[in-house]
Amino acid sequence: MLAIFKREMRSYFTSPVGYMFCAIFFAVSGFLFMLNTVQAGENANYAGYFSIILFLFIVIIPLLTMKLVSEETKMKTDQLLMTAPITLADIVFGKYLAALTMFGGSFIVSSAIYYIPLAMYGTPNLALYIGCVLGVFLVGSAFISIGIFISSLTENQFISAFGTIGAIIFLLFVSSLNSYINNEAVRNFLSGLSITSRYSYFSYGLFSYDSLIYFISLSAVFLFLTIRVFEKRRWSKS
Repeated sequence: MLAIFKREMRSYFTSPVGYMFCAIFFAVSGFLFMLNTVQAGENANYAGYFSIILFLFIVIIPLLTMKLVSEETKMKTDQLLMTAPITLADIVFGKYLAALTMFGGSFIVSSAIYYIPLAMYGTPNLALYIGCVLGVFLVGSAFISIGIFISSLTENQFISAFGTIGAIIFLLFVSSLNSYINNEAVRNFLSGLSITSRYSYFSYGLFSYDSLIYFISLSAVFLFLTIRVFEKRRWSKS
């Protein structure tokens, strides 16, 4: 797994993808943070900044995941991976951890930097801030697992990217469908599936075990499905 992790991390910085991700994330997140804190004056709302970041994922998460597996399939290097002396789980987790490191490293570093002016010129609620950071990180980790799964289904990077964008948009806005549905059971199901409703606990500075388990389970399910895709492909090649 470590070899796959190093290989994917290296690939991010031997191609424009890693630089594009960092540039877009730091530029947009810095601008959004300034609008919600410095420019807002007495109405500064850093919790609102973190909520907006969730919608930034629609653009930046596909950048990280669109080529992770689809490029391997297109270049036929997936066959080399599947015959290498490593497990399929090692392949999938290595790729997942590389994308998570890129996202998590950028996000946590930026969050630490943005907290400094808040602490210097005000008295921010540390528990609320940490809750927002943890919540956004968990959402991002779940979206990355979904992106890797979709990338494993196609050899076209653009289809992978658009598929991931569609899945993220659906999970972010699924709870808004409740206003058009009268069936109580369906409404409860959509509310339980909603990413934003689960994240809202963290955005209020509350630690929710249910939400934590939800995000971890969501990530685990899509990583498991990705392993099954690799397994099916291995047997079809044999």
